[in-house]
Formats: sequence, structure tokens, C-alpha cells
Amino acid sequence: MSVRSSYLVSLTVTALIALPVAAQAPSTARKPLAAADLQAWKTIRAMSLTPDGRWFAYTLVPNEGDGEVVVRPTGEGAERRFPIGQSPAPRFVGFGVPVGPPSLAVSGDGRWLAFLAYPTAAAQRQLRKERKPVQSRAVLVDLASGATREFPKVQRFAFAGDTPAAIVFQSYPPDAAPAGPPSGAAAAPGRSTGVDLLYYELGTGSTINIGNVGDFAFDESGEWLALTIDARDRLGNGVHVRNTKTGVTRVLESQDAFYRRLQWADSGLALSALRGVVDSAAKDTSYVALGFTGVGAATAGRVVISTQTVDSAVPGLRVSPDRAPTWARNLSQLYFGVATAPVRSAPRPDVKPVAGTPGAMQRPSVTGGVEEDSIPSLVIWHAKDSRLQARQQVQETADKAANFLALYRVADRRIIQLGSDSLAEVTVAPGDRWAIGADRRAYERADELIGPSRRDVYAIDLTTGASSRVLTEQQFVTAPSPDGARLAYYADGDYRVYEFATGTHRNLTAGLPVSFVNVEDDHNVDRPPRQFLGWVKDGGSVLLSDGWDIWRVPVRAGASAVNLTGDGRAEGIRYRNRLVWDPKERGIDLSIPQYVQAYGERTKRTGLARIAPNGKKADRLLWDDAAYMVTKARRADTFLFTRQTFTQFPDYWVTGRDFAAPRRLTDANPQQQEYVWSPGARLVDYVTDKGDSLQAALFLPAGYEEGKTYPTVVYIYERLSQSLHQYATPNETTALNPSVYTSAGYAVLMPDIVYRINDPGMSALWAVVPATKAAIATGIVDASKVGLHGHSWGGYQTAFLVTQTDLFAGAIAGAPLTDMVSMYSSVYWNTGGPNQGIFVSSQGRFKGNYLDNYDAYIRNSPAFHAKNVKTPLMLLHNEKDGAVDFNQGITFYNTLRELGKDVILLQYVGENHGLAQPRNQKDYAGRMREFFDHHLKGVEASDWLKDGIPRLKMEEHLKARQQKPALIP
Repeated sequence: MSVRSSYLVSLTVTALIALPVAAQAPSTARKPLAAADLQAWKTIRAMSLTPDGRWFAYTLVPNEGDGEVVVRPTGEGAERRFPIGQSPAPRFVGFGVPVGPPSLAVSGDGRWLAFLAYPTAAAQRQLRKERKPVQSRAVLVDLASGATREFPKVQRFAFAGDTPAAIVFQSYPPDAAPAGPPSGAAAAPGRSTGVDLLYYELGTGSTINIGNVGDFAFDESGEWLALTIDARDRLGNGVHVRNTKTGVTRVLESQDAFYRRLQWADSGLALSALRGVVDSAAKDTSYVALGFTGVGAATAGRVVISTQTVDSAVPGLRVSPDRAPTWARNLSQLYFGVATAPVRSAPRPDVKPVAGTPGAMQRPSVTGGVEEDSIPSLVIWHAKDSRLQARQQVQETADKAANFLALYRVADRRIIQLGSDSLAEVTVAPGDRWAIGADRRAYERADELIGPSRRDVYAIDLTTGASSRVLTEQQFVTAPSPDGARLAYYADGDYRVYEFATGTHRNLTAGLPVSFVNVEDDHNVDRPPRQFLGWVKDGGSVLLSDGWDIWRVPVRAGASAVNLTGDGRAEGIRYRNRLVWDPKERGIDLSIPQYVQAYGERTKRTGLARIAPNGKKADRLLWDDAAYMVTKARRADTFLFTRQTFTQFPDYWVTGRDFAAPRRLTDANPQQQEYVWSPGARLVDYVTDKGDSLQAALFLPAGYEEGKTYPTVVYIYERLSQSLHQYATPNETTALNPSVYTSAGYAVLMPDIVYRINDPGMSALWAVVPATKAAIATGIVDASKVGLHGHSWGGYQTAFLVTQTDLFAGAIAGAPLTDMVSMYSSVYWNTGGPNQGIFVSSQGRFKGNYLDNYDAYIRNSPAFHAKNVKTPLMLLHNEKDGAVDFNQGITFYNTLRELGKDVILLQYVGENHGLAQPRNQKDYAGRMREFFDHHLKGVEASDWLKDGIPRLKMEEHLKARQQKPALIP
């Protein structure tokens, strides 16, 4: 249910140094923002810093339209700009980690820039009209001369290491579909994925076209290029390596087969891959795991693990195509996946969810001579299912690819099966001596109902394959040491360590002067842990956070724990995430300075702190009323950082290790000074009705005058005061963009909410009302003109608040939960899991189910208090919502409509929990503004807002709105 507005990104780090700010135009000369201005506002999407810190490149793109790549030296020197057309928005996973290969890179030696460019926005529109593919091209720039060379129809490129002799460009396939998957990804058995690979020698400028390349990868040094040949007729298929210095190409293997999942070892010149052979008669594909060692030698060693050799060692199993073989660091053993052969003896329905349609099923596709329409489209939901049928449907692809980890020991040619039905998850610990297995079977069904993800943890001896259970019902973190000798874990309120060799456990934190239990976590979870920051490189200690300071805690008895940051608790500063410069780091090296984020809990200051080797106090290098992101060159003390406030875009600056005299490298939006703009933000302190001291971020309206009150929109979710220094890039697609609203004369308030068990809705009431009244008391907020908005969990709280208070003049609830009783047992269709766990141990914060806790569920359900609503309310809910079922919105709307309340429901057909289509995002943002303008500013209501639109006139209405003037008058 957690969907936040796009501007609410995590804070990183801030600065103490004084930075010059661009001069502002006189307020009388400034103009209001218009739609075209929002479309042209720019963001920095990608950046590349050379390992030596000498060159910096980035993409500068508008919200809509064509962008450019900018490259410049971090020292003195001019910048260069190159048009790149309209680039696609990047995809991210996890904590903002981009997915896929880079779209721009500066070579490690600082001599070359490469990037992908696209057709212009206008050209792309025309291509789509003609149903032609939109393809990127690659541009290579000689940074010394500025000379460029373009390579058409390129979807991926890679430099050969940090001092490259070559760069390669991967073409598109002839049918314009995406080419073969990146290394490690699956590919269809027997189907050719080969495309042209252009090999360009940077020194000579000569180009070699290598045809039918399925996958490629440079080793870490960049001296060797490995590639697979994947031709349509399989003639010449194999694994090849090319030396980038000599140009010599060697064939490691070639057969009438196809090759997948090419991968270099972490150390040494060793490769691994899968070889597949299609058996047309059996309608099956058999796989072989391949390992090559001594790739640089005259004769490379080769390991071949076939289905037959696996079956003789582990009967009934065969090499799996769904796991890439990988070498141990010392190349003594090769890891690979094993799985049972697919069952093909009888036809079976292939039932899958329809994409984007919660709960809907496709008709079965059936083979084996059975009429398709003769087989029922049945799904059987049984009480004994360990996973809900809906979850099994969502996870069907992963289930089909399930396999068990095995290893092949080269010295004695022995295969050892490590994973099994009971130990489906196995992770090899560093050092390749032990592995960690997880068995979730005993808890899987119950965990779907109560929320946690528990497992029994096993230690697996890689020399014998023997396993022993070392932890039972483990819920929290487990982390092996860098040498693989120990396992750190958290249980029963303490961090502990397990020694693999001796089988002994030791409590690390009992008796220390601080607790590592997160007592501030208000979820219904027993003694959740504070952050585990990692193992020290020597494996003799771990770094832990007590919520304020970072502690070095030894794993052996008799040694004392050391507070490395010193003043966090005393000064109210939270020393948090450690910044990692080396992506291949194995353990924390305390012999070199360590950099950590710092955050003032009450001041909202953020910063960067440095822990010196053997230090016992953190030195704050950056510490200011701003928010920063910091990165560092891998092999130089060159630091880049962005500094942002609510009024200042996060441009990049460069500095040295002492962070003195920084130089500005980017100026993304110099036009901001031409527009009416907020003068800044303030913190508002307040006390909840239950006595909690909290804070809210209050963003001031443009043209703010002391003593004058302003219409205000309150945006809620959970804790939001940390957004005080976040710059909100103006755009048309964010539902409630603080920069847009403050520019239009609104104040925006974002308060914190803390929760009491069994009362999520009441907790919001106890926090948001006092926060709003405290903001009114500042003299900034007009008490009669306050609006309220939230989405998902914030939408629930918005819907609940209007049943409990008349404080707000208008409210908009996006995708709200409204009936906690019916919602409790419904399905979270996006994941296929039941909602029970969300209510018990996640955002719901209830104890038990509604049958045992009925009054609490009713007390906190908007639906059961609908008669109290006096506030005009607009709901957003879409029929394809896979997080909060559409029925939650439509039943609340119907109840309010029956009661004669002022309610509107917006439904964007085909959309899920949030709005994905830009046209819908813009429409919703525009209607939100009209709603608040009417209820908070007294602007005359539009026809749709005043009377609604009949179905037969809906299309005419929507077309007419396309001709409306800019969003902001």
C-alpha cells in the first residue's frame, strides 16, 4: 500500500560550507509558472566520474522534450554539450539502484566519453505513428579534441576496463526487438539471440564487426573480451575470447549448441557459461555447465558438468538453465544449479494472471491434442496451501525457474548438492568453506497471515554437503563475515555471532551501555533491531548503530566495544549509512577513513562525517540546513556532492578531502530566478494528543509576507518532516508538487505521525490535527482554508480524518483503505499475498485479526463513521488497483453518496495503485488544483466539479480539457 509522491526521496547528506547562490531577480520582475515552464524544467538523470576524478559527465533532461549530455573536467577547463534527443526515463530497483547497463560513461583514463542518443521527441512521435521502432545510437567523443563519431542502432556499449584499448557496441536485432539479455539473464531455449557487435580500437580507430554475438563481457582488467556466438543455424556457435592488446582471438569451445549466461570469475582469468542442446524428439533441452580456467594461457583448462554426470551423483536432477555457473574465488570449485526435469507426460492448463488485472485469469493454453475450450479455467484455493493461489500465480515464473545450488569440486571431480526442497535458499559465504541455507516451510503459511518472514537457518559444510540447523525461527538480519568463518545475526533483542568451525554462539551486545533495539519503531513487532552496518575487514568485529552512534563491537570475549562517532546521542545527531566508494568492497577497512551520513533529529540538519582510523569521534565535514548526496572518485580524493534545499536545485559541486573551497560544476535550472518562488521552509514543533513531541515541515508560499495568512494543503503519510530540505522539481505529473503549489500561493504542510498499537487512524487524528493547529498558530496558515491530501496509506488517513474532524475545508484521498474489516482478508493483488500480515505487523499496527479485535478495526475504519463527514471529499481509485482493492473506494463513495455528502470519485480506467500514464497524471494533478482552488481560494467550480459529467458527454469533456490554459494561472 506504500506509494509516495515522487518528490519524497530519501535524504542523504549535507554541507557546512558556505556556497554561493545565484542572484535572484527582483520579485516584481518574476513571472508565474506555466505548463510550458514545467515541461522544460530539467533534472540530472545520470552521471559518470572517472576513477582518477578528472572528468565528470552527466545527462541533463527536461521533464518533457530533448536532453543533452554535458562533460567537463573537474578542474579548470571548458565543458562540452551534446544533444541526445528524448531519452527514456531510467528504471530503478531497491534503493534507487539503476537497472541495466549505463547510458553514458567516461573512460577510466579520462580520454573518452560514450553515451546513447535517441531521436528527438518529435521524431519519436512520428516513428510511433508509423509503428516503427525507436532505437538509440551511440556517440563516442575524444575529450582532447572534441571530435565525435556516431554508431547507429546501438543498444548497449562497454569500455574495456579503466585504461581501455577498445570499446564495443551491441546492435539491435533485425526485428528491432531487444537483443539477447545481459549476462546472467535467461533466454529462450534454442532461439538465436545473436546480433552484431562492433569492436572499435580506440588507438587506431579501426572497427571490427563480429556477427551473431549473443553476450559479451570484459574481464576486470579490460585485457580480455569474452563473447558467445549465437547464430540462427548454430553453425560456429561457441565461447570466444579476444585479447584487446594483441587482437588475438581464441575459441574456447565450439559446438552445434547455444550458449547462455556468460560470466567472468571474481578473480583470475576464468569464465563460466551454460551450453544448451535442443532435443527435438523429446521436445526438451539439456544443459551443460562450463568452466574455463587459464584463459590467458596457451591451453585453457575446461570443466564440463553435464546432465548425465549430475544425475549419476544426484539422481533425478539435471543442470538447470536458470542459474549462471560461477567460480569460487580460488577456482577450486564451480557452483551451478540443478533441477528436476520438467514434467511433460500430461497436458496441463497454463493459468496466469492477466497483466495489470488483479485477480483476472487468462484462459488455459493447452497442448497434447486436447481441445482448448474443453478444459475448465479452474483455480483451486485450498486451506492447506502454504502460499495463497494468487501469490503462486504472481510467482509462477520464479517457481518454474526454481533450482538448487550444487558445486563441482575440480580436484576430486565430485558433485555435491547443497540446496534441496527443504533448503531452497542457499548462499555461499566468503571463503568458499561454508554456506548458509534457509528453510521457510514451517512458517510460510503462518507468515502470510501475520507478516514476518521467518526461516530456520542452516550451516552447510562445503567439503561434505552436510548441513546442521543453527538458528530457529530467525526473522531478522544474518550476515557472514568477510572470511566466511562466522555469521552475525540478531535475535531476542541482541546481536550475536555463530562460529561455523566450532558450532558455538556468543551474545555480542548483552551488557553494553546502550541498547540495539529500535524502541522508536512503532510497528507491532517484538524488539526490532537497529541498523547492522557490516563486518570489519578482518572479521574480528562488527559495526552496529544504536540509533545515534556507530559502535565497533568485537566478536571475541574480553574485548571492549568502542563508540566510533562519540557525540551522536549527546548532540541529538543520528550517524547513519556508511558511504561505500568501492563496489567490490569485502569488509569495512577501518585503517582508512570512513564516511557516514549525519542527521539532526530535531534540527533536520544533515551532513557528512568522517571517522579517522582508530578514531573515537566523528568529524563533521558537512553540516548545514540543507540536504546533500556525496560520491567520491574510486582512486582519488576527489569528492562530488549535491546540495539542495526546498528552494535550491541539487546541483553538483567538486571538492577535495578537506571539503574546502568547493567549485560548482552544474547549473541545471538557472531560469528559476525568473519565476515567483517560495522563500523557503520552516520547522513547526507540536505535541500530539498523546504527548509525543513531533515536527512538521512547512513550505512557505511565494510572495510570503509576515503577518499574512495563506491557504494551505496538508500532505500526510507517516513521518515527513525529514523532507524539509528536499527540492521538489516542478512538473505537471506529480499530484501535489510543493514547488508548484507554493508558487501558486499555497503553503504546504508535511507533518510527522507516530502510531499507537490498535489505533492507526486515531493516531493520525492525534498527530495531524495538533500539527495543523500548530501551523495555524504560526500566523502563516489561514485556519479557514486548509486542505488535506494523502495517497494509499496517506489516503486511508485522509479518509479517516474527515470522519473525525471538520478542520479541513476540502480533502483528497488517493486509493484509500476505508473498511479495515473487509480489507483485512482481501488480497494484495500486485504481489498475490493476503493483506493480513500488513494489518498485523506492518502499517496496520493491529494486534490480531478483526474477529479477536473487532472494536479496534471498527474504530479505525472510515466506512463506519461516514455519517460524520462534513468535509468536501474527492477520492481517486482505479479498478485495476492491485494494492488497495477498488471496492474500498467505490463502497465508501456509495455510502457517502447515499448520505448526501459532497463526494467525487475519480477512476482512471486501466490504472493500478498509482497513475502510470502521463496523460492521466497531468489530468489528476489539474483536477486536484481545481478542487483546492475552489475550496481553499474560492475560485468558481468547473462543471465537472460542480455537477459531474454524464457518460455520453465524457469524451467531449475530456477533449475540451486538452485545450485548457496552463495549470498555473
